[in-house]
Amino acid sequence: MIKSYRTIADIAGPLMLVEGVEGIKYEELAEIELPSGEVRQGQVLEVDRDRALVQVFGGTSGMDIPTSKVRFLARGIEFPLSRDILGRTFNGLGKPIDGAPPIIPDKLADISGAPLNPYARDYPNEFIQTGISAIDGLNTLVRGQKLPIFSGSGLPHNQLAAQVARQSKVLGAEEEFAVVFGAMGITYEEAEFFRSDFRKTGAIERAILFINLADNPAIERIATPRVAFTAAEYLAFTLGMHVLVILTDMTNYCEALREISAARKEVPGRRGYPGYMYTDLATIYERAGKVSGKPGSITLIPILTMPEDDKTHPIPDLTGYITEGQIILSRAMHRKKVSPPIDVRPSLSRLKDKGIGEGKTREDHADVFNQLFACYARGKEVEELAVILGEGALTETDKLYLKFADEFEKRYVSQGGYEDRAVEHTLDLGWELLSMFPRAELKRIRDEYYDKYMPRFKK
Repeated sequence: MIKSYRTIADIAGPLMLVEGVEGIKYEELAEIELPSGEVRQGQVLEVDRDRALVQVFGGTSGMDIPTSKVRFLARGIEFPLSRDILGRTFNGLGKPIDGAPPIIPDKLADISGAPLNPYARDYPNEFIQTGISAIDGLNTLVRGQKLPIFSGSGLPHNQLAAQVARQSKVLGAEEEFAVVFGAMGITYEEAEFFRSDFRKTGAIERAILFINLADNPAIERIATPRVAFTAAEYLAFTLGMHVLVILTDMTNYCEALREISAARKEVPGRRGYPGYMYTDLATIYERAGKVSGKPGSITLIPILTMPEDDKTHPIPDLTGYITEGQIILSRAMHRKKVSPPIDVRPSLSRLKDKGIGEGKTREDHADVFNQLFACYARGKEVEELAVILGEGALTETDKLYLKFADEFEKRYVSQGGYEDRAVEHTLDLGWELLSMFPRAELKRIRDEYYDKYMPRFKK
């Protein structure tokens, strides 16, 4: 029998202290009934003997301490799981918001989940094609990888996220592919962009959207990525699908974490964020991966906006420790009208070597990638030199590298928001750009690959 308590002792922000409770557990759900009959949900954050600290999802405004009643439900937040969740849109707590009927579940799952056991992990080594040359060619995404996108305020990370969600696929495989999209603290305009884009392109049929708006209680943002991963784990490890999880914007998630920590009067860490933020982020990110002996996989792309474009800010800094690389969007590239404005020099996929080559992409991929990167890096050095000394001081070879860097940004990195490039097209484009150099400059390409592929592009 569920017992009701009228022993609310204090309210501070989204938090409520209830005294005289019995048998209450951490993360247990609670219902708060107001005198008006309105019922709000909450979750136990902390238990100290006969006192429970509850975070209220709908906010505590309008609550009357003496007359409100609290019931503890002896369970955590659960999400209904079945194949029918594909194509649906939910709020940050997993409640349908698309006007369609409620899900009839095969089972209910607690959203807390657990990180994958390292012993049970299978090493990521299969290529995922995103259709974006700067990722597929230079910072390859691999099944089971965690590859974040570091952006800045005002940069087109949402458009890039939608493009990745639309175009991603596993090559040469018959397995089903799905996208789980979790948005935290976004505006109505951004939410409508994602919804309409997914519907217009048909991507909604293989996608699940979880949308937490900026005017929703910040406390709901804490649950959103966990609900998204609960859905992803069911699709991957029960139904055997390949799942791409895209989470945007993790900065909004961490701001919510800081807000709750401040309300709990915890001792702050770097820049006011709680000291346990690294552990908290790891409990989310480490739910991605492949499990030995199971066909499915979860690949994660978390997107975060770096405050003041600062890579050393605690959010990107800690994310970089947990994940396997980063894709960095550059404001300078955005000003040059390069779209997507990916700066390939500081970007990195630590698992790219495991997902490319013969039988995965193409035999020449590693050589082309290395040579493109080396030539572009040299071209950017020459660009800086030209600013200091003037173009008159450059050699003919220097001018060739300068021209290459410009063409590389315009033709290879930049592409249309709805342009889906096959990996073969990306590699051929690399060869075409490298064809402007004499053979002596292409020291990172083996003779057999040069002789096989270059004749098609040499004028």
